[in-house]
Amino acid sequence: MSENSESNGTADWYFDTSTGEVSRGKATGWDNRMGPYDTEAAARAALETARARTAAADDWDED
Repeated sequence: MSENSESNGTADWYFDTSTGEVSRGKATGWDNRMGPYDTEAAARAALETARARTAAADDWDED
């Protein structure tokens, strides 16, 4: 869990892949949830970040 955890009074940000919504705290089940992220902006960019990481891993695998 990141520094902004529920244990210190704040909740992390999550991206729901089924709805495209961003929420504060674990509002949905694990199968549709990406995160935690420290900021709302990072949660909104979750799919873009995942695509970039996948592309980098694919490039690494090809080498």
